[in-house]
Amino acid sequence: MSQKDRLRLAVGWITLFLIGTDLFVVSPLLPFISEEFGITSADAGWMVTVFAVTYAVSAPFFGWLSDKKEKGILITCGLILFAFSNALTGLASSFSWVIVSRFLAGLSVASITPLIYAIIGDIAPPKRRGVWLSIVVSGHLMALSAGAPFGTLLEHFACWRSVFFTMAFAGVTLALINFNIWRTVPNNRSRNYQKQGNLLRILRSVSVTTIWAISMYALYVYLGAALYSENQFSSSEIALAVAFYGIGAVLGSLSSGQLTHRFGEHTLSKVTLLLLTITLLAIGIFFSAGGWLYFFLFMWALVGYAGFTSYQARLAAEYPEDRGIAMAWNNTALYIGITLGSMLGGYVITIWGYSMLPFVCAGTAIISFFLSNYKGEK
Repeated sequence: MSQKDRLRLAVGWITLFLIGTDLFVVSPLLPFISEEFGITSADAGWMVTVFAVTYAVSAPFFGWLSDKKEKGILITCGLILFAFSNALTGLASSFSWVIVSRFLAGLSVASITPLIYAIIGDIAPPKRRGVWLSIVVSGHLMALSAGAPFGTLLEHFACWRSVFFTMAFAGVTLALINFNIWRTVPNNRSRNYQKQGNLLRILRSVSVTTIWAISMYALYVYLGAALYSENQFSSSEIALAVAFYGIGAVLGSLSSGQLTHRFGEHTLSKVTLLLLTITLLAIGIFFSAGGWLYFFLFMWALVGYAGFTSYQARLAAEYPEDRGIAMAWNNTALYIGITLGSMLGGYVITIWGYSMLPFVCAGTAIISFFLSNYKGEK
């Protein structure tokens, strides 16, 4: 790997770390934001909803546009909008302006995240594509365990607005860096996207990600509540459980690159989905088994995010000329799956209780496995 390639990977990693921080840091800041504007925490939660819906709806458009225009320019413009939207959040004098700013933030992230994945897929050597994608994906996941806590700490010493001002400054800085680093990368322009049935094939492919996300987030969203209700975990024990999960997610993403290089993205994506099913069944069986639960939570995230990263590499290989739109639809599929997963999880715990969640998630994981095998036939 050349020095220029290392620099490009580093820029992609840092950019996705910032984007991930913007996504994950809002949740712990909601109590302070709701207190300042005199609203309930449920009302403040619309910040997350507006952001997620805007992202899911607009990402395919930016993916399509990136296959027609220069990805580097779009990423740069997205970062400028990202900086503006976060500055607007920090300056907001009413909650209505906060909602407007999060709408703009959703647009900006939709024009950055899938395009980073796509441009890395464009420049990576075919046999190393999985490794390169695993590196930049780890930047997004690292924000869960490092970026969000840093933002919360900054709020403690300053105020919640300072978090958004800091991200706005970082956005401007990264816009300049990304413009310089990607401007020499030729665009891999789409030639086959207009072929009949190609979009349907892409949508069928990314449906695997939707089902995968349901299997992950139907349980993860309610994990803390389940541990408290079923195992009487203290707050520190819940934090430790989430830490095991976070470590597994980062290691899974990073390790999948080398495993993809060795076994191929098709094989690894299928094997990890099968292992995900087995691990979720184990969590359901051993949910009250004390220390063993930490191990299974670690393994759940390890195989789950190894599968997600390897599947992205698989999509990048299967759609070389439509990489931007494929990655964009894959990210939209991810957000749809997260939303459906949280809804399914709420339904399950209402009807059957927390103990059934891992088994239901295992059922969706095996559906994702079979769907992955079916859609592989072209």
